[in-house]
Amino acid sequence: MTGPRLTIRARLTVLYTGLFAVCGAVVVGVSYTLVARLSAAGQRGQLGGVPTKIAAQCKQLIALADQNALTHLDKTAVGRCVTGLLRQGAQHQSDLTLSHLLQYSVITLIVVAAVAALLGWILSGRALGPVQRITAAARAATASNLSARVALGGPRDELRELAETFNDMLGRLEAAFEGRQRFIANASHELRTPLGVMRTTVDVVAGNPESTPEELRAMAEDIRGAVDHAERLIGALLILARNERGLTVHELVDLATVAEDVLDAADLRGRQVHATLEPALIAGDPVLVERLVANLVDNAVRYNVDPGHVWIDTRTASGESLLTVANTGPVIGQADAERIFEPFQRLSDRTSHDGSGLGLTLVRSIAAIHKGTATARPRPDGGLTVTVAIPSAPDPTEGAAGRGGPPD
Repeated sequence: MTGPRLTIRARLTVLYTGLFAVCGAVVVGVSYTLVARLSAAGQRGQLGGVPTKIAAQCKQLIALADQNALTHLDKTAVGRCVTGLLRQGAQHQSDLTLSHLLQYSVITLIVVAAVAALLGWILSGRALGPVQRITAAARAATASNLSARVALGGPRDELRELAETFNDMLGRLEAAFEGRQRFIANASHELRTPLGVMRTTVDVVAGNPESTPEELRAMAEDIRGAVDHAERLIGALLILARNERGLTVHELVDLATVAEDVLDAADLRGRQVHATLEPALIAGDPVLVERLVANLVDNAVRYNVDPGHVWIDTRTASGESLLTVANTGPVIGQADAERIFEPFQRLSDRTSHDGSGLGLTLVRSIAAIHKGTATARPRPDGGLTVTVAIPSAPDPTEGAAGRGGPPD
């Protein structure tokens, strides 16, 4: 069974008091030693050494004086006797002074140590007040209420920096929880849409006893489309959830090669593609990188005009591998261009397209776990330009060529 746990305030008070007591004891000991040495040196310098037989001589002189037999004084003996008596008195006075000095110093040290303990308790409480407020704010914060903040004034010291860091952390947590709640609500609504389509289609056809085979086939196609939409949505949600755990695969990937493969397999819907593909190597997950490029191409093709154009470009600049996808389309504002990276955000009527609403959200998420960024800006003539920048990976073939070239 453990004893009572001392608070940090009590430990600081004990530490301050102990240090003060040790330093005070050292000062008292040094002062006592110096005074004792100075007193002994002063007595030796003023009185000099006195033979040990002066005590017997003094006794003889005192005995003769008592018997009134002291007729002729030995001046030398009397002088030595007086000197010895003076030395004895000086020694007694010195001992008494040192005793009082030690006694008063110890008493003063005890009193001052007690005062230091009291002041240390008060000052440590004032110094730790911000920590107590941070603790109270942390206890008040819950998953449903992260609005508590720590308001600290005074100088910009370590405690105020800690409080500001704590407030920033609460702000990020609050934004993350609110974003997750919105995401869950939107995901639930998006999943409910294909389920509602399937239920309505089945109810309409099944409620008509005279349904023709053509109507049954149309119902099956509608249900198949709703199932595909739900499958795409669930797949996107799973990728987003997996991305929260970070990147687990680090393979050498060329964005140009991935873009070429995606363009070969994509349904371009008659769009005219302009591709400028230069090598752009990164280290990452090839499956996720392919999904990133495919989502950008699909977004550029889907939200376009007829016949429409799509530009795709890969290159390396300033230590970054860049992937840029642009398309023609309606004129949009910069605020809308930033909003499209949010989950389930579309720039046009949500019922006019069959996308999941998570395409560009996945693009930003995949770029982020590769330590990159995804930005969008509107084109002056209409449409959108999305640029993904990911730190470049070194090309192993260049190093091999530099080391293993043919001899001269």
